[in-house]
Amino acid sequence: MRIYGDNIKLGILGGGQLGRMLIQEAISLDVQVHVLDPAADAPCAGLAATFTCGSFRDYQTVLDFGRKMDVLTIEIEDVNVDALRELKSAGVKVFPDPEILAVIKDKGLQKQFFVDHGIPSSAFRLIESSDEIGMSELPVVHKLRTGGYDGKGVSVLRSEKDVETTFKAPSILESLVDIEKELSVIIARNEHGQTVSYPVVEMVFDDRSNLVDYLFAPATITQDLAEQAKALATKVADAFSFVGILAVEMFLTKAGDVLVNEVAPRTHNSGHHTIEANFTSQFAQHLRAVVGMPLGSTDTLRAAAMVNLVGEDGFSGPVVYDGLEKVLGMNGVYPHFYGKSETKPFRKMGHVTILADSIDALSEKVHAVKKTMRVISK
Repeated sequence: MRIYGDNIKLGILGGGQLGRMLIQEAISLDVQVHVLDPAADAPCAGLAATFTCGSFRDYQTVLDFGRKMDVLTIEIEDVNVDALRELKSAGVKVFPDPEILAVIKDKGLQKQFFVDHGIPSSAFRLIESSDEIGMSELPVVHKLRTGGYDGKGVSVLRSEKDVETTFKAPSILESLVDIEKELSVIIARNEHGQTVSYPVVEMVFDDRSNLVDYLFAPATITQDLAEQAKALATKVADAFSFVGILAVEMFLTKAGDVLVNEVAPRTHNSGHHTIEANFTSQFAQHLRAVVGMPLGSTDTLRAAAMVNLVGEDGFSGPVVYDGLEKVLGMNGVYPHFYGKSETKPFRKMGHVTILADSIDALSEKVHAVKKTMRVISK
C-alpha cells in the first residue's frame, strides 16, 4: 500500500547520528520525522518535527509514542519489542517487523536463524556465563547475546586471563575465522519484495575499539566474489522478508569462502559513503522502503572511502575537530559531524567520505585524513 504523499508521520526509535542522517534525507522527500530518545541533547533533538525525551526500552513510552505515528522504524536494536508488537496489531506499520527484530537483536537467535535457513556462518555455541568456557576452546570469539553496540560486547579470548576478565552474561562463542577481508553488503527491500543491493564494501577495523576505522567501496575482490556476497545478502533479506535497510556483515576467509558474520536491521556505518558516492543513499533508500516508495538506483557515482571520526583516546569533554581546516581544503573530501557536543575515547563523532578515481588515490587520501584530523577536547 502506498502511504507517502499524505503528510505521513514517521517515528524513529533512537535519536543518534543514524536518525540525524535519516532526517536530512527525509526533508528532501517531504517525510515528517518524529523521534524518541532518552538523551535530551541527542543528535536528532533539534532537527525532528517533534522530539520526545524518553526511553525506547520502556513499554508504555514506546506505545504512547508509536500510537501517534503512521510508520515506526528504528536506528538502534535495543528497543522494546513487546510494544512494537502491540503497535503493529493496532495498525501501525512497524519496520523492521517486531518478530524479525526479536531474532536479530539476540545474536544467539540470529546465529540459529542462519543455521535454519542454510546461511553460511561460523560455528558457535550458546553459553549462560563465561564460567562455561573451556581452555581447550581458545582462541574463540565471545559475544554478548544482547546489548552490544559500537564494538562493545565482543572479545577475542586467547588466554586464561582473557577468560577471567570477559563478561559473565548470556553470550555466544564463535569459532575464530581465518579472515582475509571483512566485507559488508547494504541491501534494501520493500513490502512488495523489490530488492536492491549496494556494491560490496571492504572494512578495516581498529583493534582497540572493534570499530570500523575506514572502508573502501567497492571492495577489492573479484567480480565472482562480489556477486556471491550480494546473492548471499539477498538470501538473508528474503529469508527475513525484511523491509527497510539491512546491513549484512561478512567474512571472506583465506580459503575463499564467504560467511555471514552478523546483520544490522537498520542503516549502518558501512553505508555512510553512499550519501556522496551513490545515486541513492542508504538513508533515502530506507525511507523509500518503509513509506512505500519505489526503491532508487544503487549505482556508484565514484569510488569512495569512508573514515570514521571517533574520540581520540585520552580526551573527554567539549569537542574540538583538530585539523578540520586542512581536511576541508582537500579535493573530494566531505566531513559529516553528528552534532555531539561532548567527546570521549572512541565515541563516534562523525565520518569523512572521500571520492576518487582509483583505490590507490583513495588510499592516499584516507591516510592523509587520518594523519591530519583528530577529535579531541578543549
